[in-house]
Amino acid sequence: MSALRLATCTYQEFAPHMGTPVRTTYGHPRFALPYQLGGHAQLITPTRDLLRIKAQDAYEFSYRRLLNGNGLENVQRELGAIAGANDLDAPLVLLCFDRLDRLTPPDDWCHRLHFGRWYAEQTGQEVPELGARRAAPPLTLFDV
Repeated sequence: MSALRLATCTYQEFAPHMGTPVRTTYGHPRFALPYQLGGHAQLITPTRDLLRIKAQDAYEFSYRRLLNGNGLENVQRELGAIAGANDLDAPLVLLCFDRLDRLTPPDDWCHRLHFGRWYAEQTGQEVPELGARRAAPPLTLFDV
């Protein structure tokens, strides 16, 4: 299987020039999308029970357990099928609701970032985030 091209973003920030939009959320968007989804990546979608976990470390541990249980080959097979049903040359853009530029610590994370790290560890392939990110705080004299 050739390497999948993956990226992540929010439903709200996605634009068709970015690639093929893929749902990775437990629920459908409750707002009209100006584009059509290319598929639903069910093997990387968090479960309802996962969504109840509020502590990032506990969530990531449980989400990685879900991903490892589903297996890299199965995840790649599912994503490959979605790519094959759409434009093979376009990256798959894995979508969720959380705008990273609007989250504040310690809640400045979401499952798509955990997936990206897991996938990079498994394959060596980075999964870039295409949405806006929270700006780093300015440097102070003490940081220099």
